[in-house]
Amino acid sequence: MGNLRHLIGFITGTDKRRRGRERFMSSTVRSKSSAYRYLQGLTLKRRIMILFLGSSLIPFLSIGAISYSTIYSMLQNKIQSGIVSNLKGVQQSLENTLTNLNHVSQQLAFEGSVGRKLDLLLAAKEPYERSRLTEEVRNELSLITFTNPNIGLTLYYFQKEGTTIFENMGVKDGFAPEKAPLLGHYNGISYYGPHPSSNRFVNQIVLSALRRVELPDRQDVYVYIESGFRLTSGILTGDGFGGKVAHLILDHDGRVAYSHIPSVFPVDSLFPGFTREGTSGEYAGHYWFRERSSQGWSVLSVIPAGDYNREMNRWWTQVLLSSLVFLLISLLLGWLLWKMVYKPLGAFHGEIESMEQQSGQGQPGGESAVETAASLAPATHIPEFDDLLQRFREMRGQIWTLFAEVEQKEKRRADLEVEKLLYQINPHFLMNTLDTVHWLAVLHGQGEIDRLVQSLNKLLYYNLGKLGQESTIREELDALQQYLTLQEIRYDFKFLVRIEADERVLDTPIPRFLLQPLVENALYHGLDDEGLIEVDVRQEGSAVRIIVQDNGAGMSEEAVRRLLEEPPPEERRVGMGIGMNYVKRMMAIHYGEGAGLAIRSAAGEGTRIELRLPLTGEDYT
Repeated sequence: MGNLRHLIGFITGTDKRRRGRERFMSSTVRSKSSAYRYLQGLTLKRRIMILFLGSSLIPFLSIGAISYSTIYSMLQNKIQSGIVSNLKGVQQSLENTLTNLNHVSQQLAFEGSVGRKLDLLLAAKEPYERSRLTEEVRNELSLITFTNPNIGLTLYYFQKEGTTIFENMGVKDGFAPEKAPLLGHYNGISYYGPHPSSNRFVNQIVLSALRRVELPDRQDVYVYIESGFRLTSGILTGDGFGGKVAHLILDHDGRVAYSHIPSVFPVDSLFPGFTREGTSGEYAGHYWFRERSSQGWSVLSVIPAGDYNREMNRWWTQVLLSSLVFLLISLLLGWLLWKMVYKPLGAFHGEIESMEQQSGQGQPGGESAVETAASLAPATHIPEFDDLLQRFREMRGQIWTLFAEVEQKEKRRADLEVEKLLYQINPHFLMNTLDTVHWLAVLHGQGEIDRLVQSLNKLLYYNLGKLGQESTIREELDALQQYLTLQEIRYDFKFLVRIEADERVLDTPIPRFLLQPLVENALYHGLDDEGLIEVDVRQEGSAVRIIVQDNGAGMSEEAVRRLLEEPPPEERRVGMGIGMNYVKRMMAIHYGEGAGLAIRSAAGEGTRIELRLPLTGEDYT
C-alpha cells in the first residue's frame, strides 16, 4: 500500500513529483550547452515560439543576406553605370560642341575664305569695293551658320575698340567675352565654359570660343562663336539613373568653370580634393563622378546622397516590410501551434488536478471511478491526444479500484497478523503457567497456589481482552507486575525488577500487551541469579520514551540486526522473535513512521531496548 501511495502521488502531481522533476531538470541542465540550458528554463509556449521562429527566420535571414549582397551589388552597378554612361555622353557632347566651334572658327579665321575677305574689306578704300566685300562676308557667314544649326551667336570682335561687326544676332551691351569662365586655351583658341549667352534676345547657357583671326595688319581681331543654347541645355540637363543629376565643369587645373549647385561648389573655386586621376568620390553629402576630356578639362556629375541611395532605400523598405509580414505570419503560426498543444495539455492538467483532489478527499472506486474520469475534460479532437487522454482516464479508474482493494486487504491482513501473534503468544504462556500451577500444587501444597492463581487470573483477564482494544500505560504496568509475580514463583533463581514511571504519562493510551514481550525476552535470554531488569517510562517533549534494560548475557550485533530487520521464521513458536515482531507490528499499526525502536546490546553486557511513542495533541501537556 505504501508503494501504491507513492505511485498515486507521482501521477497526481504532488510536491514529491514537483521536487523530483526539479531535481531531474537540474541534473540534466548541468550537462548541456549554454543555449540548451537557457531553453531548459523556458516554458513550453516560449520554446515553441523560439524554435518556430528560429526554423523560419534563419533560412529567411540567410537568403536575405545573400540577396542583399547580390542586389546591392546589382543596384550599385546599375546606378554607377547609369551615371557614368550619362556622364560620358555629356563629356562627348561637350567635346563635340567645342570641336564644332573650333571647326567653324577656322573658316572665319584668316586661313579661311571669310577671313581673307575680311582682311580685304578692312584694307579697301573704295566704297563700292567695301560694299561688295561686306555683302560677300555676310552671305558666307549666313551660309556657315545655316549649315551649322548648332551654332548660335557669331561675330567678329575688335578687342581694342571693343566693337563687333557681322553679328548674325543682336549683341548685348557691354559685350566682353574675356569675362566668361575660361575652360581652356588650346592652339590659339580660348574655350569658355557654360555661361549666359551674349545674344540680346535670349539668356540661356551656352559654350563659346574666341579665336584670333591672325590678320597680317591687325592682331586684335577675334572670331567669337557661341553654341546653340538648346544644345547646351540638353547636354547639361537630364538624369542617368532615374534621379536628378547636377553637373560641374572643371578646367585643366581643377577650377570650377561651371556649377549647377554653386552653393556647394562655387564657380572659380578649386574643386575639393581635386586630383588629375580621381574619377569618383564623396563631398558634403554628395557623390560625384568625373570624366576627363582629351583637351584636359573635366565634366562631373554630382548627385545628392539621398537621391543616390533612393533606390537602395526603396529596396530596403520592401525587404523590411516583407520581413515584418513574414515575422507576423511566423508568430501567428507559432501561436496556433501553441493553442493546438495547449488544449490537450489543459485537459491533462484538469485530469491531474481532479486526481489530486480525489487523492486528498478520498477516491471513488470501481465503476464510479471510470464514470468520473469519462465525464471530466472534453475531447481535444486530436486523435493522438484523445487516445492518450482516454488511456489516462482508464488507468486512473483502475488505480482507484486497485487502491481500494489493496487498502481493504491490508487492513484485514493487519488484523489477522495481530490476532495470529496473540494466539501464538497467549496459549504458550497459559500452558506453561498452568503446568507450573500443577507442579506447585503437587510439590508444595496450597501455600503458594492462592497467590499464583490470583496473579494468573488478573493477567489472563488483561491479556485476553478484546483484539485491538487500547489500554493505558498504567494498566500495562499493572499487568506487567502480575506477570513478574508469576515468573518469580515459576523460576528457581532470584532477579530484581525496578519500574519507574512518570505520573504525567500513566493515563496515556498504549497498545495492549506491548511491554510484557520485552520483559519476557530478558528472562528467557541470559538472565541469571542477581539479574536486574529496569523499566523506565518518561515523557520527552512530544513523545513517551520507554526503556527496558537488563544485565543478562546480551546479544551480538548480527542478532540485533536480525531482530530489527528480519521477520521471524514460521517454525519459531516461542522466544524473542515472535514477541519483538508483535511489538514492531503494533507500533507500525498504531503510530506509523512516528514511532521508533532501538536495541543496543553486546555479549556479556546485557541488552537495552528503547521505544519512542509519539503523543497526540490531547495527550501532550
